[in-house]
Amino acid sequence: MPLTFELLAEDTGSKARRTRITTSHGVIETPVFMPVGTFGAVRTLDHAELEGIGTQIILGNTYHLYLRPGPDILTQRGGYHRLIHWNRPILTDSGGFQIFSLPHQRTLSEKGVTFKSYVDQSYKHLTPETNIAFQELIGSDIMMVLDVCVPSTSPREVAVEAMHRTHRWAERCKKAKSRNDTSLFGIVQGAIFEDLRKESAATLSALDFDGYAIGGLAVGETDEEREHFTNFTAELLPRHKPRYLMGVGTPHDLVRSIRAGVDMFDCIIPTNHARQGVAYTWDGKVRLRRTKYAVDESPLDPTCACHVCARYSRSYLYQLNKCEEPTGWRLISYHNTWFYERLMERCRAEIEKGTFAQFAQWFLSSVDD
Repeated sequence: MPLTFELLAEDTGSKARRTRITTSHGVIETPVFMPVGTFGAVRTLDHAELEGIGTQIILGNTYHLYLRPGPDILTQRGGYHRLIHWNRPILTDSGGFQIFSLPHQRTLSEKGVTFKSYVDQSYKHLTPETNIAFQELIGSDIMMVLDVCVPSTSPREVAVEAMHRTHRWAERCKKAKSRNDTSLFGIVQGAIFEDLRKESAATLSALDFDGYAIGGLAVGETDEEREHFTNFTAELLPRHKPRYLMGVGTPHDLVRSIRAGVDMFDCIIPTNHARQGVAYTWDGKVRLRRTKYAVDESPLDPTCACHVCARYSRSYLYQLNKCEEPTGWRLISYHNTWFYERLMERCRAEIEKGTFAQFAQWFLSSVDD
């Protein structure tokens, strides 16, 4: 079935929205945070744990999946859902960010991109058409167009060239789409130039994608610039289509962006920061490598209902982290992913009540980021 989108509620004091996205593999209640499962798994967590946490959708990456397991194995296995034993929605990034972050190992042309595989050092080729064909082979519920992602601080002429090529490729991606049970999102580029963001949003809106992503942020700009351009771009996007901010971010980033009217998010922070001993709580960050936690018998968050907080102390997690024991990474990852899911639940409830603006003000001023 094609994607359907429902706008269920809007906050009275902000631009925050409560929406519902229905895909072939299930319903997604938004605002939603999507854990990153680059290689078919969210780092350290199995799918039963993610389901128990309440994860609605995970993100995979076309670039990495194209290299391993590759088209042949995915064809034999009948798609990515079957390969990884995940029966809920999957979104796949086009791989544009990964490809274009390797300037010395790829060649870009109007036709597409040639890049060097980190698996076997062979050269691979992707065009907008073959990128969409591979995402359809994956069986993604939500696919992203192949875009040209440049640093947000790029000179204007670089941003203009990348944006226009992104637009041309987006049109080719839309023409290449053949499956009715998947959806395709366009990606707004334009770096930190308001006129370019406006042009990009207008061009892609005219192509009538199933949803729209704000790309090219969290790649060099300041926090203030990121917040400004998230707000600026979200307001330019169609009201009755999903809005997705790519690669962002911290709990504060999420709350600020929800306040701006964004529906969907992904980031590696919950598991990546867990490896560094950073846990997220309703009181803010707990940095478990600090010596003061060596004898702290309290849970990570006394208000948290996850099994990590119910059973383990900060002292134990400090010990595991200092010894670089993978169990510590796993336990903190579980807690952080649980926290992010509960934060999204709270945001959805506050929007429904019309009190999100007040909640956001409290969270941003009271919870350490």
